[in-house]
Amino acid sequence: MIAKLAEIANKQERTILGMMSGTSLDGLDLALCVIRGAGKDTSLEVLQFKTISYAPSFVKEVKAIFSKPRIDLAKLCAMNAIIGSTHAAMVLDTLEDWNTPRKEVDLIASHGQTVYHAPQSLTGNYHVPNSTLQIGDGDHVAVKTGIITLSDFRQKHVAAGGEGAPLAVYGDRLLFSHKEEDRFLLNIGGISNFTYLPAAKYDTDNLLSTDTGPGNTLMNHYMQQHFNQAFDDDGQFASKGTVHPKLLEALFDHSFFALPTPKTTGPELFNLAYLTAAQKNSSTQKLAHEDVMATLAAFTVNSIALSIESIQTNDTIKKILVSGGGFHNSNLMYHLQKRLPSYIVNPLDELGVTSDAKEAILFALLANETIAGNPQGMMGGIGAPTVSLGKISLPY
Repeated sequence: MIAKLAEIANKQERTILGMMSGTSLDGLDLALCVIRGAGKDTSLEVLQFKTISYAPSFVKEVKAIFSKPRIDLAKLCAMNAIIGSTHAAMVLDTLEDWNTPRKEVDLIASHGQTVYHAPQSLTGNYHVPNSTLQIGDGDHVAVKTGIITLSDFRQKHVAAGGEGAPLAVYGDRLLFSHKEEDRFLLNIGGISNFTYLPAAKYDTDNLLSTDTGPGNTLMNHYMQQHFNQAFDDDGQFASKGTVHPKLLEALFDHSFFALPTPKTTGPELFNLAYLTAAQKNSSTQKLAHEDVMATLAAFTVNSIALSIESIQTNDTIKKILVSGGGFHNSNLMYHLQKRLPSYIVNPLDELGVTSDAKEAILFALLANETIAGNPQGMMGGIGAPTVSLGKISLPY
């Protein structure tokens, strides 16, 4: 099997299945990619893409250990295996649906499932290092699929001095840099983050990737709690409400927003308890649900906008290219464009990449760079260590 790994490493073209499961827990994204070359010579073609929704019972099991400071350790141990095995079964079913033999897939790149993210900037405890935990064991994926698997990408980032997130900057730099345009690759998932790619004719040193604050997570949780719906479809509830200035001010009353970029966060901070505290502090506990949703949408939009506006850009065309679940919320997109009128806000699809597939694609790229064996291809800009990422699991 080591010989097989060496053979794949020496290829000029690799077929890699990228997999991503985010904090929104809405399903597993699978992107089958052909990647040619590595580093600055990388080119990528997406052969197939699919999102498989999780069963409600599976989501309930994950939520029992998700973003909680205290959990059942036996449950965590079991879910590490269960998630790995579940993802492996999804891979096998999907490859069958695509009529793609396993032998044609060189590698699987599996992000796994984040269950806790604890950078020092979030915990405030500088006596312990930055830490993050993704489960869904790579060995289970490799053994059950018979395909060499790279997983656990965030640990090397932390070990090398980073916060374990965001990782998008590495792949964004390889695929989406432009000579004439300043580009913000914005992903609105559970948490919002962007990669800033300055126009290459000016510089390539000031690129960075940062979280901005909440994406869909607070809105989704509020919808589940009060409307028994997974999310606010197309922003219908938020669009019926009115933004409450005092609640919005209270939502921004946290030290995270004063931190310099790049920075990371997660649902460990932005959750329903955070909203409850903000409502108490602003005396808005009796606010209509639609008004709360409108204010949460404004919270997401304004936290994104403030972070983008903090970046010193060049005198070029400035584009915001959006991916993630938030892209499908036309209310969010309308208000984001209104809030940032000097920027062109478009879907990532403009660049020939399906917005929903982006994160799965990026993990395929990370795996490709690791197997190519050149850490210099993994230059991530400000605050991002130059390291290869991912642990390798062999099927046997």
